[in-house]
Amino acid sequence: MMATLDAHLNTITTKSLQDAMRYSLFAGGKRLRPLLLLATVASFDSSVADAMLAAAGLECLHTYSLIHDDLPAMDNDDLRRGNPTSHKKFGEALAILAGDGLQSSAFELLSQTKTSPAQLAKCLQLFAQAVGANGMVGGQVLDIEGEHHHLSLAELKHLHALKTGALLATAVDMGAVLAQVSSADAQALHQFAASFGLAFQIQDDINDRTKSTQALGKTANKDIAEAKNTYPALLGLDGARAALAEQVQQAQDALAQLSKPVPELAAFLTYFDA
Repeated sequence: MMATLDAHLNTITTKSLQDAMRYSLFAGGKRLRPLLLLATVASFDSSVADAMLAAAGLECLHTYSLIHDDLPAMDNDDLRRGNPTSHKKFGEALAILAGDGLQSSAFELLSQTKTSPAQLAKCLQLFAQAVGANGMVGGQVLDIEGEHHHLSLAELKHLHALKTGALLATAVDMGAVLAQVSSADAQALHQFAASFGLAFQIQDDINDRTKSTQALGKTANKDIAEAKNTYPALLGLDGARAALAEQVQQAQDALAQLSKPVPELAAFLTYFDA
């Protein structure tokens, strides 16, 4: 996938923009979203190679969101993956434009995915919904509006289902489309991804409270400083850990409903063992 991303970036003729896009895209990270898509495709014996452009598009989309999340008007962070954030490195204007460039690159890469026209149209629809007003963007708005306001557990779950969960779920949903799984398997896969996405956010909230800036690669205790609504703030650390365990169990239960074992996807749940 990194070779695919590198080849795409090399087509960008404005060097300063290419440099800024490359800086964030190649800064490391878990690559969970493209890996979830590829693992779903592999689990149902479909072509991983044919899905690579879609996976690369997911990583561009996620990286765009991180650049914009870090901006002073949003989460106002100085560190990302242990390095200065894009706006600290390149200035706010170029950081915003690098994010914009990555967003458009995401759709460009996905549009070249080797699949049928019907499957491609469905993937593009899922992709756009995940990033838009009823997905990641909507969740970011709820996050900003929720600062200094006490959200209920239901409101917090809804916020993160949009801000964090939508793109994670879409990675699996797109994999299901590309692999042409049955409707029953697609439903179980979506439930797995929704539970995984919420568990991922709860783990992130816990890490913000319990790990150092060096370990996180971003500023620790930032959620407290920004008066963010988090699971530890609402439930306490023990309650947040119990909520995490519940979501992991729900993800495991969803995988058990599939028509075949999927060790490639089950392996993602080991992320929460640490």
